[in-house]
Amino acid sequence: MPEPASPLPRPRPRPSLRGRTTSRRGLRRAGFAAGAAIAASVALAGCTQPVTFDAAPDAADPDCAAVVVRLPDAVAGQAERETNAQGTGAWGDPASVLLRCGVEPPGPTTDRCVSVDGVDWVIDESDAPRYLFTTYGRTPAVEVLIDNDVVSGTTAIADLSSAVSAIPSERGCTNVDDAPIG
Repeated sequence: MPEPASPLPRPRPRPSLRGRTTSRRGLRRAGFAAGAAIAASVALAGCTQPVTFDAAPDAADPDCAAVVVRLPDAVAGQAERETNAQGTGAWGDPASVLLRCGVEPPGPTTDRCVSVDGVDWVIDESDAPRYLFTTYGRTPAVEVLIDNDVVSGTTAIADLSSAVSAIPSERGCTNVDDAPIG
């Protein structure tokens, strides 16, 4: 005996773009996936781009790797940023603290040299209010460019000295008064 006809028509499968049939549930899944993809692309568009700058000549030195893995999540209250180069670090948006490990160690200089938490830093003040701090007596050297209009150089260097101390000290800063006479 044949089955009685249903008062509601049976939904017919709809053709998909590939010539196969797709149910309504499949269409909902595809719609959800498309919506999720759109939401993800909108969210990713708001992400901060990596800070781009050139790696230092000796950035591949194992001591630089030891520094980079010890870098703090924040420096002088500025959040860490992703960078595109080995042996580097950046903080702030826009970046106000930039670090490069693997630069040429400075030789004797008349530039001011300060010791912060056991790390000696030579300060190049020629481009104030951007100051370039370079470690003294450590090979490879680390340089940190700081925008002093945004952050305190002293605070930033204090926040970074612990990581930088992973590179052993070979010598330290001296001043003219410490030089032997004669």
